[in-house]
Amino acid sequence: MKQNTPTRTIAHFDLDSFFVSVERLKNPELLGKPVIVGGMSERGVVAACSYEARAFGVSSAMPGKMARRLCPDAIWIRGDFESYTRYSNMVTEIMEGSLPLLEKASIDEFYADFTGMDRYFGSYKYATELRQRITKETGLNISFGMSTGKTVSKVATNESKPNGQRFIKVGDERSFLSPLPIHKMPMIGKVTGQQLRNLGITNIGMLAEMPRKMLEAVLGQNGISLWEKANGIDHSPVIPYRDQKSMSKEMTFDKDTTDMSLLRSILVKMTEELCYELRRKNRCVGQISVKIRYSNFDTHLRQLSVPYTANDHDLQEKALEIFEKLYDRRLLIRLIGIKFGKMVPGFSQIQLFDQSAHMADLYQAMDRIRLKHGIKAVGKVFGMQMYERRKEIRVEGAGLPAGKLKRMYH
Repeated sequence: MKQNTPTRTIAHFDLDSFFVSVERLKNPELLGKPVIVGGMSERGVVAACSYEARAFGVSSAMPGKMARRLCPDAIWIRGDFESYTRYSNMVTEIMEGSLPLLEKASIDEFYADFTGMDRYFGSYKYATELRQRITKETGLNISFGMSTGKTVSKVATNESKPNGQRFIKVGDERSFLSPLPIHKMPMIGKVTGQQLRNLGITNIGMLAEMPRKMLEAVLGQNGISLWEKANGIDHSPVIPYRDQKSMSKEMTFDKDTTDMSLLRSILVKMTEELCYELRRKNRCVGQISVKIRYSNFDTHLRQLSVPYTANDHDLQEKALEIFEKLYDRRLLIRLIGIKFGKMVPGFSQIQLFDQSAHMADLYQAMDRIRLKHGIKAVGKVFGMQMYERRKEIRVEGAGLPAGKLKRMYH
């Protein structure tokens, strides 16, 4: 006899004002006060803010100058990513030990698949007890939403904040989403939101009622995805959490070289491409290493700890700095490589500490171009020299074309 497949049960968990909450655990005097975590300079950006600051109109990713104007009495904190990572890991360990399938979407955000668990105990009751346990053991408040898919669960979490929870029953997905404004739908940023408003669409219900073909004509494949999500359709799986610690690239030459221009260009381009991968994965790193193998096969490695980042310009500068200190100019180079270590989730938050809104927008624009046209589409002119001279270099490995980089993930 054929058994019915159980209805999917997906929960989304999100730590409330995570950076601010950690700072308040460290300094209880911050409780009840408007607190902003972010860049301290005039060009800095808000990484996180307390609900007391939000009452004045402050929001994440807002330029610091505007936030100070809206809430002049706010307490500004530079941020301590080491502490945030430690508390995030505490929560992760609790959830990993309690759930069959967990995805860590960012430093403060998780998805869990409870499908089939209702046979043994109520999934919503179990998630409630897990939420209470996290708060008891870490001191952090966490909210969650539960439904049949990731999108509805994430929206339900946001609607239940702060320190709340919400369950959207099977069949109620569209009625729950319909009255909400379009900016509350994941995947709808400023540009897409304006395109939808130009079509007269102001809430998710209106988006759900639009013809799919029209949305596809305006937004491409993204339009179809948005239409499905607006109708409560989201079959995307919960991806098991894997704690990737590092990523690296290296290049071996057909002919050993001391061409400094070429070597520096390669380092710049490899760093640029790794940074792009970091941002795609919503990760940042706290360590960078450069490796050199000389013509006599002696291999030398030097590493440097850095403030957590995934910014091209910061890490390229460090890569070149390490290379200058590491290179022995008496010997020809056979191989050069770069590695990022101490990789943690959360680039979308940490990038705002020292970065201006202009720089954040610049990286997002560059990444959109690369996603659409390929990694070679945009980059520093100096780094592009590597592609101009690709005939002079090759990568070890059968079947790899000249000039292609060997990528290794650890």
